[in-house]
Amino acid sequence: MKKIFLSTILTAGALLANDITYKVDGKEYEGYYKSPSKDAPLVYLVHDWDGLTDYEKKRVDMLNNLGYAAFAVDLYGKGNRPTEVKDKKANAVALYKDREKMRKLLYAGLDEAKKQGLNTDNAVGTGYCFGGSSILEFARSGANLKAFVPFHGNLFTPKGQDYKNTKGKVVVFHGTADKVVPFKEFADLAVELESTGVKHEMITYSGAPHAFTIFGSDKYRKDADMKSWNRFTEVLEETLK
Repeated sequence: MKKIFLSTILTAGALLANDITYKVDGKEYEGYYKSPSKDAPLVYLVHDWDGLTDYEKKRVDMLNNLGYAAFAVDLYGKGNRPTEVKDKKANAVALYKDREKMRKLLYAGLDEAKKQGLNTDNAVGTGYCFGGSSILEFARSGANLKAFVPFHGNLFTPKGQDYKNTKGKVVVFHGTADKVVPFKEFADLAVELESTGVKHEMITYSGAPHAFTIFGSDKYRKDADMKSWNRFTEVLEETLK
């Protein structure tokens, strides 16, 4: 039986939910979501390469405080939250090598959000690092979201893929001091989106390295984090009803 851990507050019609377990092909996955109301606009969030941790939950809470529902999807599986770099890399690379599985898990998470009564027809997707790369994969797949917003994700387009089926605009936040994702990927993506006719914004931050939004890390840059978050919230206001 699918285990769902819900905490519902009936006062003022508010709905709050925390960890939720669901299954994909018989395997358990554990996401996290909160919603101020059943019809609140939705932000669909994909985690970094260490799985769905307190970092993504904090972002969900921040979005909830702004009046948005937010669902953080799990692409690794329940209980799989790697802490060693080699394990983080292994989990991320496994999905980079199996793009069909990545897409299946992304769609399964969005389906689960819909099952929980969240408004997936009025939604924006976002993600951090590995999650940013994943949300671009979702964009290329033709997912029915209004915008796709990667923070410091890998930006290259895999061989054989393109953005011809992308339904929403793409807004990219990237640090020009990023040594992991070459600036050429940023430039190439801008050219590709323009030539494909996808509405987009490509925003860079000087002095910001890879993972510049990750609180508490040596890569964190408060200025770039705050500026990108402020623009992100503006995008949400502009895009969602």
